[in-house]
Amino acid sequence: MNAHSVMYVTRGSARVQIVGNRGNTAFNGELRQGQLIVVPQDFALLIQARSQGFEWVAIKTNDNALISPIVGKTSILRGVPEEVLRNAYRVSREEARRLKYNRGEEMVVFAPGFSGSRGRAEA
Repeated sequence: MNAHSVMYVTRGSARVQIVGNRGNTAFNGELRQGQLIVVPQDFALLIQARSQGFEWVAIKTNDNALISPIVGKTSILRGVPEEVLRNAYRVSREEARRLKYNRGEEMVVFAPGFSGSRGRAEA
């Protein structure tokens, strides 16, 4: 949230989307081993690993970089009432529950292997 991020892919490949808070897409494509991308401050990042998995290293431009996970145990969606989610996203009660609780015990979208500023995602 308060830092740019330089992301370097160390293994595998993934579909990656980087979107600003006004819906402007900065990147929507495939990242592979050996590639590097910059994620601007205040942009959301979505990663969908391919079948062989996906590992990366992220370098932040702020020593006290903040993150705001969209899903999981510390998700911003966890604090939003189901009715608000239903109305905001025009989804059923069950879909709103899945948004809130689907990845319940994870701390980030792709928790397996996550430690510090290095992440790993598997499909």
